[in-house]
Amino acid sequence: MPDHHEVRVVGICGSLRPGSYTLMTVQAALAGAEELGARTQLVNLGDYDLVFCDGNKNEETYPEDVFRLRREVSAAHGIILGTPEYHGGCSGVIKNALDLMGFEQFEGKMIGIVGVAGGQQGAVNACNSLRGICRNLHAWVVPEQASVPHAWKAFEDDGSFKDSKLEERVKGVGRQVARFAFLHGSDKALDFVKAWEEAPVNPGGGQED
Repeated sequence: MPDHHEVRVVGICGSLRPGSYTLMTVQAALAGAEELGARTQLVNLGDYDLVFCDGNKNEETYPEDVFRLRREVSAAHGIILGTPEYHGGCSGVIKNALDLMGFEQFEGKMIGIVGVAGGQQGAVNACNSLRGICRNLHAWVVPEQASVPHAWKAFEDDGSFKDSKLEERVKGVGRQVARFAFLHGSDKALDFVKAWEEAPVNPGGGQED
């Protein structure tokens, strides 16, 4: 059974934009997982040569990066998904990546969700859409999620958060993923259930007070 240092958490960035605020947010969430001793890996989808999922069962023509993505996510105990909010939903980039994967990569895994948006309301709808997708993949979505409103003014030039409370909230998602992944994969199943039941109610990913 894994200890905290054997728990592996992968963070998937669902944005291709250079200087992506989503990337910065996923990196912060992974830092939270690292604080609990988890080994982490950033999966920046901009570095992968992926195809559009068209439902074709013949994958002989798929580029190697599709299979690399699947291998890397399959090896993880926990997954952090990051997305910008586009038109009230998650990005097509991350949805396509999820469509290229399936139960083998997600079933029974711990999932944390973070999102960014340019507007005041944040990425609540995008985060909730990912939550529904992950439930359909039979994954455990941790109660906490983090939404970054006004992302264009939320970060310093070095990629760190200007608001320490917001940074702590994002890191908290990573900590929950690492913690629950450890408990779920250990012989402490009762501790996992108790911790899950006592986890703070997700306030919907709104703005900080």
